[in-house]
Amino acid sequence: MNRLLLATMILIMPAGTALADGGHHHGAAPAVPTLKNQVTTRIAITDDTVALTFGPIDLPSPHEGDLAASLPKHVFQLPEDTYMTGYKSEVFTKDGKALPQNYLHHILMMNNDKPSVSCDGEPLFFAGAGLEMTEARFPDGYGVKLAKGTHLMSVVAFYHKAPPTKDVMARFTMYTTKKNKPVKEMDVYQVGINIVCYSKFSQRGPDQTDEGIEIKPGVSVHSAPLKFNMDGCVKFAYPHGHDELLLITLDNKTTKQTLLRTVPDVERDGTFLAFQPHQVYKDAQGFSVNTKDEYEMTMVHHHPIHIPTVQHGMGNYLLYMTPGACPSAKVASSVQ
Repeated sequence: MNRLLLATMILIMPAGTALADGGHHHGAAPAVPTLKNQVTTRIAITDDTVALTFGPIDLPSPHEGDLAASLPKHVFQLPEDTYMTGYKSEVFTKDGKALPQNYLHHILMMNNDKPSVSCDGEPLFFAGAGLEMTEARFPDGYGVKLAKGTHLMSVVAFYHKAPPTKDVMARFTMYTTKKNKPVKEMDVYQVGINIVCYSKFSQRGPDQTDEGIEIKPGVSVHSAPLKFNMDGCVKFAYPHGHDELLLITLDNKTTKQTLLRTVPDVERDGTFLAFQPHQVYKDAQGFSVNTKDEYEMTMVHHHPIHIPTVQHGMGNYLLYMTPGACPSAKVASSVQ
């Protein structure tokens, strides 16, 4: 798989390095142009959803290096302008049996015709999910525009360490607006402790692989400074993390304010369960970020000292924001 397409969620940056500059049908679905021979992906469009179904694939499957079993990239276009107002991911077998969330390495949605704001010269990563499979629902009246005829692309990978399983499938459903409903358009900005821009890959340290930064036994804290490439008002923040994650934060170091503080729900041994709804930032009023201030992201992990296996960690946000400062000049509302 093209490594550029994996840049968004699967590579970790060295601590202290800059990072952010970078189903259901209502009648027949319209015909959608796709690449030839991409028979492992199907798309269905309704009045309020666009759903891509991937697979089936038998696991384990050939994979790139030590990363994941990947399906072919799928390029598609929508028959009319729409706005994405949220999304969800699922993983299951061909006969409909739900599978554990850790079968999924990632689903990434790219817009090949729109440049990324956070990664200069790269296509826009506008939605996606890892093993957290958190459902995203933006504040009412906000969305991400998906224009008619734009070349959109999906990139899907399953964990190659999943037990042998036949006919594994995944689905990514984008919620969309009804026709003629007013929507305020949002930009999508990616940040993380891990590298989110292809041009920064060379900055990875020796303790990092394609699956993340090595988490040593005990408590590990990794931080990295951040500068934004645009002024924006963040309305929604989609978090991404791995097993043994305790915390992700985004701080404005200039104003000394914590903007995001996200704690996952985990098992007693640290196995990731979910980001509960109250831990997923969603606020129509939003908080402001800008190009002048200095920011920092931090992730905290705990690796049980009696477990010898190596663990790798990540801490990311997809920030959905309107351009410019928040009208109320509100700074933060995500920390309770």
